[in-house]
Order: sequence, then C-alpha cells, then structure tokens
Amino acid sequence: MQLYLASTSPARLMLLRQSGIEPVLVPSHVDEDAAVAAAESASGTALGPEDTVALLARAKAESVWRDLDGTDGLILGGDSVFVVDGVIYGKPHTPEAALERWHRQRGRTGRLYSGHWLIDHRSDGSTGGAVGAVAFADVSFANDITDAEIDAYIATGEPLQVAGAFTIDSLGAPFIERISGDPSTVVGLSLPTLRSLVRQLGYDWTSLWNRGGAL
Repeated sequence: MQLYLASTSPARLMLLRQSGIEPVLVPSHVDEDAAVAAAESASGTALGPEDTVALLARAKAESVWRDLDGTDGLILGGDSVFVVDGVIYGKPHTPEAALERWHRQRGRTGRLYSGHWLIDHRSDGSTGGAVGAVAFADVSFANDITDAEIDAYIATGEPLQVAGAFTIDSLGAPFIERISGDPSTVVGLSLPTLRSLVRQLGYDWTSLWNRGGAL
C-alpha cells in the first residue's frame, strides 16, 4: 500500500523513512491562514489548537486527494502548533518572532498538538473512507538557556520553519529537558496515532513498509 504525504516537511519524511515507509511527497498548497479564517468566520468563534490542527490536516489531505488520479493509496495530511500560556504558535518564519517565542518559553512547559487526516484513495477517484485524530505531547525547556545560546540557535535558521520554533531531533534537542507523551508527535506526526488510523481503514501497518530495511 503506497502512502502519499501531503507535505514537504523534512521531519515528517524522516519519521516515516525511519519507520520503513518511503512516501510519495505531494505538496498540498493550502493557504493555512485563509482556511482558519474561513472556519472561524463560519463558526463565529476562534479555533482552539486541536480544532486548528485537525482542520488544516484535513484540508491538506483533501487538497491532494482532489488532484491525485489513477492510483490507489493512503493520503496523509498533517499539521502542528505549539501552545504556551494559551497562545497558539505555528511557524515563526522570522528571526524576530522566533526570538520572542524563545524568551517566552525558556524555563516553561508548552504543549505540541499534531493533527492527522488519512484518506483511503481509490484509483477511480472515490475513497474507501477517511479518518482523523489529534495527538499532543508536553515539552519542557531548560531554564538556564542563555541569551547567547538563543541567538546562536536562531541564527542557524532551523527554528524559523517549525511549529514552536524548536526541534527535538536536531540542534534544538539539548535545550529540551523533558517530553511527556509520544516524542514523534513533537517531531511532526504521531506514529502510534498514524498506525491506529491505518488500522481503522482496514489495513495492517506493515502493509506500508516499502523500504529495504523493513522488508
């Protein structure tokens, strides 16, 4: 069974490859801000973190589903946000935003939410079903991180394109003291959650293995 990843996230790709899966990358090109704004306008209320990642994960998967023809496979959409003191943070994009976030979260604990939406795509354009779930994990930062360390980390550019402005699988790892929950959730997608979704659609997780080390 082929897995199509509606993302170009290096972290999600790495997680899947480490789990024996070589997905086909299909960028979704979803306007995330517009999708959230439309949902909030329709409901009349601001979206919380769980609803935000669930909405965007589904939007990304469905965007790819509409463009994917003539093949069977599972389409995975994912999205992540980080919450500190009730404030939702996505990707900072700029060094200034990343700096503000790091000064806010130093010595604190925040929660990383990761949304998943999985579509069973059929070659005739129909679906065999779709399921979704949101996972979360709590991340605690060291309280002795210096301003110089923060400046040097931001200067690498790594924090600019990841939710919460940090990683746990690269340069940001030494600044993290503790994770409560599934670590893969913080990296980009929850592998146990994804396995559960695959099984809900009637497939064995191992049917996705297509890399040499897993065969």
